[in-house]
Amino acid sequence: MQDPLLLQLFDAFSFFYFGIAALVQPFFKKEFQRYGLAGYRTLTGWLQIIAALGMLLGLWFPLFAFVSAAGLALLMFLGFCVRLKIGDGFFKSFPSFFYCVLNAFLAWQFFDFF
Repeated sequence: MQDPLLLQLFDAFSFFYFGIAALVQPFFKKEFQRYGLAGYRTLTGWLQIIAALGMLLGLWFPLFAFVSAAGLALLMFLGFCVRLKIGDGFFKSFPSFFYCVLNAFLAWQFFDFF
């Protein structure tokens, strides 16, 4: 794939939404309590928003897209591990797995720019 533009935009808007949701939606407050990570909800939300902005900046500066995608891949990998650890099955954990793979792919695509 030469130009991951659509995936990059999908990823950026997804994480902008998820970041805001983590900050303001009561559902996410309950979910982070269920994960045993209530103290990390705000940090996670801001990291997602910052990475989403980095993905958009990556339209002009590929380094931002690479760093953002790599960071989101790590964040989603950890989220996937947490969900499995607390007993959510693969199906319930799939969104974090999907975004981990998507961001790892995007990071790999942007690594080629260097």
